[in-house]
Amino acid sequence: MIVETDAIDAQLTMLDVEVPSWAYGNSGTRFKVFAQAGVPRDPFEKVADAAMVHRMTGSAGSVAIHIPWDKVDDYAKLSRFAHDEGVRIGTVNSNTFQDDDYMLGSVTHPEAAVRRKATEHLLECVDIMDATGSRDLKLWFADGTNYPGQDDFRSRQDRLFDVLHEVYDRLGDDQRMVLEYKLFEPAFYSTDVPDWGVSYAHCLKLGPKAKVVVDTGHHAPGTNIEFIVAFLLREGKLGAFDFNSRFYADDDLMVGAADPFQLFRIMHEVVKADAIDPASGVAFMLDQCHNIEPKIPAQIRSIMNVQESVAKAALVDQVALGAAQLAGDVLEANSIIMDAFNCDVRDAVAQWRETRGAQADPVAAYRGSGYAERIVGERVGGTQMGWGA
Repeated sequence: MIVETDAIDAQLTMLDVEVPSWAYGNSGTRFKVFAQAGVPRDPFEKVADAAMVHRMTGSAGSVAIHIPWDKVDDYAKLSRFAHDEGVRIGTVNSNTFQDDDYMLGSVTHPEAAVRRKATEHLLECVDIMDATGSRDLKLWFADGTNYPGQDDFRSRQDRLFDVLHEVYDRLGDDQRMVLEYKLFEPAFYSTDVPDWGVSYAHCLKLGPKAKVVVDTGHHAPGTNIEFIVAFLLREGKLGAFDFNSRFYADDDLMVGAADPFQLFRIMHEVVKADAIDPASGVAFMLDQCHNIEPKIPAQIRSIMNVQESVAKAALVDQVALGAAQLAGDVLEANSIIMDAFNCDVRDAVAQWRETRGAQADPVAAYRGSGYAERIVGERVGGTQMGWGA
């Protein structure tokens, strides 16, 4: 198969993948958070690390922040610092799952006072969006129940919508909320936003500034994620991705690590819908926790995996594919897809990175940059950032 570099370059030039600030902090399992040397001690150092990923890859122009993990006294100052580093502050992520009051839920809690506390936090996040120039407020709720009879399903949905509606009304004209879903965890009997259908139903009722987030690790085994993506694109309700990879549950591994073919199939639907273009409104974000691998190289590798999947998707002959589909030629249609997936695009992507002033081999370039050694030497003292900090 001939590698059409023009098609690849066109898609990669539009691609902008947001990296998560929390990926640069210490993280771990349910049993242990593992510390690494050189981990950031404040949000500014997180942004500096994110900027390094962008310099290496050319496709990571924004960094998502998480409140209260990334609270600062002056968000405008943080935004200016990001700009000076060559990136920008992106999505503001809320946190309604790390407070004792939220043991039985946050926005769906039976007690009005707890719901009010959660709502005020979400409104604070919108204030932070105003200060940083962020477009998106990302909402994920750990709310749910562990036992039959613990609470009323319909009442919890009513409470959820009431809070969402209040926050929706607070959004500015150019701001959005993107609602994430998760099959299970930490609630095990019922989750209040367990799948794309529940998220979609709430977003549809709220209005055009509410969109669905598809986290690639938040589905039951065997779920056809690319179908969900295609459906939401068709309805104009796909707001964002959280890219990661999984073997069993919400593993939060580097995207493409477990199933690169799945990532390609997803990006094929995105490319076919012209949704790589920022004008489509679809935000591409990583959502990963690097427990045993070095933080910055793991983010670099994830960006590279997305770049390569987009490049392969750009090679699909859509005209030939459409003809085969209309003719009912099953084998030819599948062959067209597989030819693109099996194509080695690494050289083409490396050449594109060089034209953008990034690195042909970002991993090797980072290793040779001295940055890892420098931050280990400089970031001594203070408290490393991580889960809950």
